[in-house]
Amino acid sequence: MAQGDYIQWLDADDILDPHKIERQVRKIKNGVSDRTLLSGAWGYFIYRPSKARFIPTLLWHDLSPVEWLTRKMANNLHMQTDNWLVSRALTEAAGPWDRRLFRDNDGEYFCRVILASDGIQFVPDAKSYYRDVGFTSISHIGGSNKKLDSLLTSLKLHVQYLRSLEDSERTRVACLGYLQTWFHHFYPNRPDLIQEAQQLADSLGGRLSLPRASWKYIWIEKLFGFATAMQTQSAYNWVKFSALRTYDRMMYSLERSKLTS
Repeated sequence: MAQGDYIQWLDADDILDPHKIERQVRKIKNGVSDRTLLSGAWGYFIYRPSKARFIPTLLWHDLSPVEWLTRKMANNLHMQTDNWLVSRALTEAAGPWDRRLFRDNDGEYFCRVILASDGIQFVPDAKSYYRDVGFTSISHIGGSNKKLDSLLTSLKLHVQYLRSLEDSERTRVACLGYLQTWFHHFYPNRPDLIQEAQQLADSLGGRLSLPRASWKYIWIEKLFGFATAMQTQSAYNWVKFSALRTYDRMMYSLERSKLTS
């Protein structure tokens, strides 16, 4: 339904800085191509945007499409959806949202946007705020099979997109690293997806290692198996985050009550 020359994405629970779009538009007025993708800084918050943490990554730079995707996959990084400003030309070139995907559908979509671009320009003072909803594991939530199938499809598409730009040793290493990072979601309950991921790794000239629990949970893995160790880790992270969220919500309510009193 959007009619503008540029598209601003915004999730319902996230926030844009009031000057975010203005500062990216200045880049446009300075003569960037309508095939240039504009990014910006983003920070995590829970309830209080004033406490957002802006932590620079290797993606917070002006980058070519191949360099951006290589850094993303080699280091398992991402850019928050709301920080992009996308021209209509790029939007049309990227094609529609992939409705097959239930996991990482935004990541796959913006890979296509990047693929169609002539480069990414980073605007450091164009800020957006990303609400941290806590720790979840797609292996242990409702509809997990559909989400796991979707995750592997997205991983395969990421590999395809990067190799279409540059099929070199460094990009294949980045692809292998990306597959390894997400491999534990399929293990041990989806042997079909494990086999598929290993076949993709073979085509890249490598091999995926079987996932292991971190040192804190290795004793649980030895006694009860990897899946139980991962469930215990997820439960611990959720309890810890829930306590932090409760505290932040309380402080948010106190700050609001002071403003209105």
